[in-house]
Amino acid sequence: MEPILTLDTVSYRYEDTWAIQGVRLEVGARELVGILGPNGSGKSTLLKIMGGLLKPESGAVLYAGRPVAAFKRRELAQKIAFVAQEHAFRFSFSVLEVVLMGRSPHLKRLQFESERDLEIALQALRTVDAERLAARSIHELSGGEKQRVLIARALAQDPEIILLDEPTAFLDIKYKMEIFELISSLVRDKQVSVVAVTHDIDLAALYCNRLVILENGRLFSAGTPAEVVTSEGISAAYDCRVLVDRNPATGAPRVSLVGRAGRCTGGPACGKAPSTAY
Repeated sequence: MEPILTLDTVSYRYEDTWAIQGVRLEVGARELVGILGPNGSGKSTLLKIMGGLLKPESGAVLYAGRPVAAFKRRELAQKIAFVAQEHAFRFSFSVLEVVLMGRSPHLKRLQFESERDLEIALQALRTVDAERLAARSIHELSGGEKQRVLIARALAQDPEIILLDEPTAFLDIKYKMEIFELISSLVRDKQVSVVAVTHDIDLAALYCNRLVILENGRLFSAGTPAEVVTSEGISAAYDCRVLVDRNPATGAPRVSLVGRAGRCTGGPACGKAPSTAY
């Protein structure tokens, strides 16, 4: 089956600094792909390139075999939805108004939303279990609630791919797990593809079909969670010593930090619960 999104030897730089160098990546239909890597490795830049928000210096981005650069902005927004890490709203929009913004790529200039657009927005809120928030101000929501609403707005675009930049940033453990559960259900039930940039290695290993690690703008490793999340691989990519074992409840890879002097800071090797386990 042809991949829905392809990055063919993509490179990008900010002035004289290369942020992405020669990255090749494919995203399949109904696939959840996690992008990992240390700070400054190019994760957010790569996600913006995938969404057509940044044009690569070299290489090509293809959607269903067609260059992303050939799409009009509104046409591309009907296919690919992008949820940024931070989104500040200047005005106190209601939650429903925010989700209805996702219908704009499907509307003509100066066209108002129809009853169908309203029902699509409400259904998106139901999907993320946030319909009860419809009349609330976006400024009144908790971090987890706001993240659900932003994902609902992306769903209202009726896309085939959703790109998420740090969807669990600033959230506590409970909300982190709920967001990954939600993302996984969208892939399974709504048959969309999702690419998520994240620092939550354990959760990504638990929920993602495939993982990618970036290091200094280059593709460090890619594969299944078991192939990518290894003691050697994570230690090398993040430049810190870790121990990777298996979560006894799920069997997914689990990362524990190891101190500089070899002292384990979590996990069965030192008789304590791992500090990064969820």
